[in-house]
Amino acid sequence: MSVAIKIDAVVKKHGENTTIPGLSLHIQEGEFFTLLGPSGCGKTTLLRMIAGFNSIEGGTISFNDDVINNRPPKDRNIGMVFQNYAVFPQMTVAKNVGFGLTNRKVHKADAARRVDKVLDSVHITQLKDRLPANMSGGQQQRIALARAIVIEPAVLLMDEPLSNLDAKLRVEMRDVIKDIQHSVGITTVYVTHDQEEAMAVSDRIAVMNKGRVQHAGTPVNIYHRPANVFVADFIGKANFLERTLEFVGDRVIVALTPDYRLDVTDILHAVPPTGKVIVSLRPESLSVSAEGDGMEARIVNGTFLGSITHYRGELVTGEHIEFVDVSDIETVMRRETKARLSIEVAKLNIFDAATEQSITVGVMNDAELD
Repeated sequence: MSVAIKIDAVVKKHGENTTIPGLSLHIQEGEFFTLLGPSGCGKTTLLRMIAGFNSIEGGTISFNDDVINNRPPKDRNIGMVFQNYAVFPQMTVAKNVGFGLTNRKVHKADAARRVDKVLDSVHITQLKDRLPANMSGGQQQRIALARAIVIEPAVLLMDEPLSNLDAKLRVEMRDVIKDIQHSVGITTVYVTHDQEEAMAVSDRIAVMNKGRVQHAGTPVNIYHRPANVFVADFIGKANFLERTLEFVGDRVIVALTPDYRLDVTDILHAVPPTGKVIVSLRPESLSVSAEGDGMEARIVNGTFLGSITHYRGELVTGEHIEFVDVSDIETVMRRETKARLSIEVAKLNIFDAATEQSITVGVMNDAELD
């Protein structure tokens, strides 16, 4: 049976160094929740605290209303999938997968039934009686996943499970993991530094930095309405332009270039006292044309990526800006040519330059900020 996980003001210290200074999150029952962030941000440390492998120096972690701070890992009813698979080479696939059931002294017939069922769910039934030594990384990862879920844990914890796979296998396995998690409904906490992977599998994501959650929410909201400059920069690509807001009557205007001004009144919930802001524009949100309204950009270089071409241009202000356009053999723009870039106001994100926090309407942040 799945559980909700409540993380309340948890603290992690290594000697005098505090790596997580009081973090709070609520993970819903049956949710696929991802901890995402750069190396050293505290995501694996937090996962290991949930698992019971790391001590907790402050706050509480609860499964439903049951505080588990001092409970050993074996008594937390968790399944764990590691980066290195940890598959036993001397055991057949079936014995690898049934290892946890054997330790729990599950009746042989029931264990065999459960192993067969989970092998079918991860599509490796045909490998049941083989040793894993010569199997591919993807097949070994399926074994590790099956072994974790066959014990019917309340919580499934996954630490960078796809990092050792090649690009094609990563995509294949993330689809397998997402499908299985949704079908069995296990509360899952997943750690990765890969933004695309997190966006593909998650119900919600917590973007972490320096032991704190910067933004927790759905992939769509985090991508389109990041809570701060760090999140906007870490998730996908973004152009950042430092600007000062102008006030015309009761309207708020931002000049992206001297000849391209946008009315941003309706997308702001606040205005900094200084008017100084950072404007974020996603490369794919910019519309490209040869002439008309927009910012004039001189093409510095272009990278052909098949269906799209990724460009870097220089604005009349001297700033560089990245944008993409649909690739066409007859219209790929060459260096030194000019383009006009425009954007819908609703696709802008605007941040207070002093705090780097969003002042854009529509940010939904579930992080419990201190």
